[in-house]
Amino acid sequence: MRLGVLDVGSNTAHFLVVDAHPGARPLPAHSHKAELRLAELLDERGAIAPHGVERLIATVRDSLLAAEDKGCEEVLPFATSAVREASNADAVLARVKDETGVDLQVLTGEEEARLTFLAARRWFGWSAGKLLLLDIGGGSLEVAYGIDEDPDTAVSLPLGAGRLTAGWLPGDPADLDDVKALRRHVRAQIARTVGEFSRSGRPDHVVATSKTFKQLARIAGAPGSGEGLYVQRTLTRKSLEEWVPRLAGMTIPERAALPGVSEGRAGQLLAGALVAEGAMDLLGVEELEICPWALREGVILRRLDHLPEH
Repeated sequence: MRLGVLDVGSNTAHFLVVDAHPGARPLPAHSHKAELRLAELLDERGAIAPHGVERLIATVRDSLLAAEDKGCEEVLPFATSAVREASNADAVLARVKDETGVDLQVLTGEEEARLTFLAARRWFGWSAGKLLLLDIGGGSLEVAYGIDEDPDTAVSLPLGAGRLTAGWLPGDPADLDDVKALRRHVRAQIARTVGEFSRSGRPDHVVATSKTFKQLARIAGAPGSGEGLYVQRTLTRKSLEEWVPRLAGMTIPERAALPGVSEGRAGQLLAGALVAEGAMDLLGVEELEICPWALREGVILRRLDHLPEH
């Protein structure tokens, strides 16, 4: 069947069309991204501002048109932390449904972590053994650990790169006192959860998903996207520790000039690097591997798992 997946994240709304059936790898057929930056469009009450809501509705409408044009049998629409934590979330979701007919499903942070873990497990397979997953989004950091397809432990922390940049790093280049304060905040948040993972023993394989980790791996020397999906891409803590002070000293345009860093994400890269470094350090990770599949693929795989056998 042909499925459409609409992922309304804190930075972007990504509409993906895949050809899929149970037991097979979902094959991408169409992809479209729209910059939303919902995490940056919250007012002082934590509500998504009116123009942010208008932008969201327009994006949902565009995705429905694309789904029809591409022959999708079903669309799976979901939203993550920016909508989940907005103080006007219920009103926004009701308006989206009234104006587009789409019932946007809001995932909890734990659901996000579990579905992303499922995607990583399917990508790397059972031979990866005990898997530790890290995922930095625009609004949150997800960490999950386990040996099966459903992780034994899954947590979500409010440490997304967009959220932290907006709240902690207003300057360009960043003020070094602000960077130090954010570093302390990030590590204190992560440290609260470390015990949940250390009790489970050392993982056999550590993997990371998300644009933030992909860009950090790329600037540290990993192959570019032109090399294809199946080239191994890794990121070491040592290289990350070398890059964090360099990123802190750069302006946003200077970061945007780095290999693999998009203009839209350059402003968030420093905050993302501080979260990645803190997570790797506190969880005792020396090296991780980038996983091409993430939350969207997890949502697709879960849906396929629940299709009736023919």
